[in-house]
Amino acid sequence: MRVIGLTGGIGSGKSTVARLFEQQGVHTVDADTVAREVVEPGTPALAEIAGHFGADILTSAGALDRAALRKVVFDAPAEREWLEKLLHPVIREELMRQLWLTPSTPPPSGYSAGYVLLVSPLLLETDQHQLVERVIVIDVPVETQIERTMARDDNDRAQVERIIAAQIDREKRLQSADMVIDNSAPIESIVEQVQEVHRKLSELGASE
Repeated sequence: MRVIGLTGGIGSGKSTVARLFEQQGVHTVDADTVAREVVEPGTPALAEIAGHFGADILTSAGALDRAALRKVVFDAPAEREWLEKLLHPVIREELMRQLWLTPSTPPPSGYSAGYVLLVSPLLLETDQHQLVERVIVIDVPVETQIERTMARDDNDRAQVERIIAAQIDREKRLQSADMVIDNSAPIESIVEQVQEVHRKLSELGASE
Protein backbone atom coordinates (compact mmCIF):
# COMPACT_ATOMS: atom_id res chain seq x y z
CA MET A 1 0.00 0.00 0.00
CA ARG A 2 1.35 3.41 -1.01
CA VAL A 3 1.60 5.83 1.92
CA ILE A 4 1.47 9.61 1.46
CA GLY A 5 2.36 11.96 4.28
CA LEU A 6 0.23 14.97 5.23
CA THR A 7 1.82 17.43 7.62
CA GLY A 8 1.74 21.01 8.81
CA GLY A 9 2.47 23.00 11.92
CA ILE A 10 0.14 23.23 14.88
CA GLY A 11 -3.03 25.12 13.96
CA SER A 12 -2.54 24.61 10.22
CA GLY A 13 -5.78 22.67 9.80
CA LYS A 14 -4.57 19.10 9.27
CA SER A 15 -7.82 17.55 10.51
CA THR A 16 -9.94 19.65 8.17
CA VAL A 17 -7.84 18.76 5.14
CA ALA A 18 -7.70 15.09 6.14
CA ARG A 19 -11.51 14.97 6.22
CA LEU A 20 -11.59 16.36 2.68
CA PHE A 21 -9.30 13.54 1.55
CA GLU A 22 -11.57 11.03 3.30
CA GLN A 23 -14.44 12.38 1.22
CA GLN A 24 -12.40 11.30 -1.82
CA GLY A 25 -12.33 7.74 -0.49
CA VAL A 26 -8.85 7.94 1.04
CA HIS A 27 -8.11 6.00 4.24
CA THR A 28 -6.34 8.26 6.75
CA VAL A 29 -4.33 7.48 9.86
CA ASP A 30 -3.85 10.36 12.30
CA ALA A 31 -0.60 10.24 14.29
CA ASP A 32 -2.10 12.51 16.96
CA THR A 33 -4.91 10.01 17.48
CA VAL A 34 -2.43 7.14 17.64
CA ALA A 35 -0.32 9.11 20.13
CA ARG A 36 -3.36 9.33 22.41
CA GLU A 37 -4.24 5.67 21.95
CA VAL A 38 -0.82 4.40 23.06
CA VAL A 39 -1.09 6.27 26.39
CA GLU A 40 -4.65 5.33 27.29
CA PRO A 41 -5.25 4.05 30.84
CA GLY A 42 -3.84 0.58 31.27
CA THR A 43 -1.15 0.89 28.59
CA PRO A 44 2.52 0.20 29.43
CA ALA A 45 3.52 3.61 28.06
CA LEU A 46 1.22 5.49 30.45
CA ALA A 47 2.55 3.48 33.39
CA GLU A 48 6.12 4.45 32.48
CA ILE A 49 5.18 8.11 32.06
CA ALA A 50 3.42 8.24 35.43
CA GLY A 51 6.34 6.49 37.07
CA HIS A 52 8.76 9.03 35.65
CA PHE A 53 6.81 12.29 36.06
CA GLY A 54 4.57 11.41 39.00
CA ALA A 55 0.82 11.32 39.51
CA ASP A 56 0.46 15.06 38.86
CA ILE A 57 0.34 14.37 35.13
CA LEU A 58 -2.71 12.13 35.56
CA THR A 59 -6.33 13.22 35.80
CA SER A 60 -8.57 12.12 38.67
CA ALA A 61 -9.82 9.34 36.38
CA GLY A 62 -6.29 8.03 35.80
CA ALA A 63 -5.94 9.30 32.25
CA LEU A 64 -3.01 11.33 30.96
CA ASP A 65 -3.38 15.07 31.57
CA ARG A 66 -1.83 16.14 28.29
CA ALA A 67 -1.87 19.85 29.14
CA ALA A 68 0.02 19.24 32.40
CA LEU A 69 2.55 17.00 30.68
CA ARG A 70 3.03 19.52 27.87
CA LYS A 71 3.94 22.25 30.35
CA VAL A 72 6.53 20.00 32.01
CA VAL A 73 8.30 18.83 28.86
CA PHE A 74 8.35 22.16 27.05
CA ASP A 75 10.08 23.78 30.02
CA ALA A 76 12.65 20.97 30.29
CA PRO A 77 14.35 19.77 27.07
CA ALA A 78 15.85 16.72 28.79
CA GLU A 79 12.41 15.58 29.93
CA ARG A 80 11.01 16.11 26.45
CA GLU A 81 13.82 13.97 25.03
CA TRP A 82 13.06 11.21 27.52
CA LEU A 83 9.39 11.25 26.55
CA GLU A 84 10.15 11.17 22.83
CA LYS A 85 12.51 8.21 23.22
CA LEU A 86 9.75 6.32 25.00
CA LEU A 87 6.84 7.18 22.74
CA HIS A 88 8.20 7.51 19.20
CA PRO A 89 8.94 3.78 18.71
CA VAL A 90 5.56 2.80 20.22
CA ILE A 91 3.72 5.29 18.02
CA ARG A 92 5.61 4.17 14.91
CA GLU A 93 4.72 0.52 15.50
CA GLU A 94 1.02 1.32 15.85
CA LEU A 95 1.11 3.63 12.81
CA MET A 96 2.55 0.84 10.71
CA ARG A 97 -0.22 -1.49 11.84
CA GLN A 98 -2.97 1.01 11.01
CA LEU A 99 -1.35 1.90 7.68
CA TRP A 100 -1.43 -1.80 6.74
CA LEU A 101 2.37 -1.94 6.56
CA THR A 102 2.61 -5.08 8.71
CA PRO A 103 1.76 -8.58 7.45
CA SER A 104 -0.83 -9.12 10.21
CA THR A 105 -2.99 -6.19 9.06
CA PRO A 106 -3.82 -6.46 5.35
CA PRO A 107 -5.91 -3.65 3.83
CA PRO A 108 -9.66 -4.10 4.23
CA SER A 109 -11.82 -4.15 1.14
CA GLY A 110 -13.61 -1.02 0.02
CA TYR A 111 -10.68 1.40 -0.31
CA SER A 112 -10.01 2.24 -3.94
CA ALA A 113 -7.93 5.43 -3.71
CA GLY A 114 -4.68 3.53 -4.30
CA TYR A 115 -2.93 5.15 -1.34
CA VAL A 116 -3.37 5.82 2.36
CA LEU A 117 -2.66 9.08 4.13
CA LEU A 118 -0.47 9.44 7.22
CA VAL A 119 -1.51 12.67 8.94
CA SER A 120 1.22 13.80 11.33
CA PRO A 121 2.41 17.14 12.76
CA LEU A 122 5.85 15.59 13.38
CA LEU A 123 6.22 13.75 10.09
CA LEU A 124 9.43 15.60 9.20
CA GLU A 125 10.80 15.91 12.74
CA THR A 126 10.71 12.15 13.39
CA ASP A 127 11.49 9.01 11.41
CA GLN A 128 7.83 8.84 10.39
CA HIS A 129 8.85 10.43 7.08
CA GLN A 130 10.57 7.15 6.25
CA LEU A 131 7.13 5.53 6.01
CA VAL A 132 5.92 7.79 3.18
CA GLU A 133 6.82 8.16 -0.46
CA ARG A 134 5.55 11.73 -0.91
CA VAL A 135 4.86 14.66 1.41
CA ILE A 136 1.91 17.05 1.29
CA VAL A 137 2.42 20.18 3.39
CA ILE A 138 -0.50 22.25 4.65
CA ASP A 139 0.74 25.82 4.80
CA VAL A 140 -0.58 28.84 6.70
CA PRO A 141 1.18 31.95 8.05
CA VAL A 142 2.67 31.58 11.52
CA GLU A 143 0.37 34.24 12.92
CA THR A 144 -2.60 32.19 11.71
CA GLN A 145 -1.20 29.15 13.51
CA ILE A 146 -0.95 31.14 16.74
CA GLU A 147 -4.45 32.60 16.53
CA ARG A 148 -6.10 29.27 15.68
CA THR A 149 -4.27 27.35 18.40
CA MET A 150 -4.98 29.94 21.09
CA ALA A 151 -8.69 29.83 20.21
CA ARG A 152 -8.83 26.03 20.00
CA ASP A 153 -6.74 24.95 22.99
CA ASP A 154 -7.12 27.92 25.33
CA ASN A 155 -3.32 28.26 25.52
CA ASP A 156 -1.60 31.60 25.98
CA ARG A 157 0.47 33.06 23.16
CA ALA A 158 3.83 32.27 24.78
CA GLN A 159 2.93 28.59 25.13
CA VAL A 160 1.83 28.34 21.50
CA GLU A 161 4.98 30.09 20.33
CA ARG A 162 7.09 27.54 22.26
CA ILE A 163 5.23 24.69 20.58
CA ILE A 164 5.78 26.22 17.14
CA ALA A 165 9.47 26.78 17.93
CA ALA A 166 9.83 23.09 18.81
CA GLN A 167 8.53 22.08 15.37
CA ILE A 168 10.39 22.36 12.08
CA ASP A 169 10.15 25.92 10.80
CA ARG A 170 7.81 26.90 7.99
CA GLU A 171 10.51 27.40 5.35
CA LYS A 172 12.15 24.02 5.94
CA ARG A 173 8.76 22.30 5.96
CA LEU A 174 7.93 23.82 2.58
CA GLN A 175 11.32 22.78 1.20
CA SER A 176 10.46 19.18 2.05
CA ALA A 177 7.07 19.31 0.31
CA ASP A 178 6.20 17.45 -2.86
CA MET A 179 2.81 19.18 -2.86
CA VAL A 180 1.47 22.18 -0.91
CA ILE A 181 -2.08 23.02 0.16
CA ASP A 182 -2.73 26.63 1.16
CA ASN A 183 -5.12 26.38 4.10
CA SER A 184 -5.42 30.13 4.56
CA ALA A 185 -7.56 30.27 1.42
CA PRO A 186 -11.40 30.13 1.38
CA ILE A 187 -12.85 26.66 1.95
CA GLU A 188 -13.92 26.39 -1.71
CA SER A 189 -10.30 26.80 -2.77
CA ILE A 190 -9.11 24.24 -0.23
CA VAL A 191 -11.62 21.68 -1.53
CA GLU A 192 -10.36 22.28 -5.09
CA GLN A 193 -6.73 21.96 -3.97
CA VAL A 194 -7.44 18.63 -2.25
CA GLN A 195 -9.27 17.31 -5.31
CA GLU A 196 -6.36 18.29 -7.55
CA VAL A 197 -3.76 16.68 -5.28
CA HIS A 198 -5.90 13.54 -5.06
CA ARG A 199 -6.17 13.42 -8.85
CA LYS A 200 -2.40 13.71 -9.27
CA LEU A 201 -1.69 11.03 -6.66
CA SER A 202 -4.22 8.69 -8.23
CA GLU A 203 -2.67 9.21 -11.66
CA LEU A 204 0.81 8.58 -10.29
CA GLY A 205 -0.36 5.34 -8.75
CA ALA A 206 -1.99 4.21 -11.96
CA SER A 207 1.19 4.88 -13.95
CA GLU A 208 3.52 2.97 -11.61
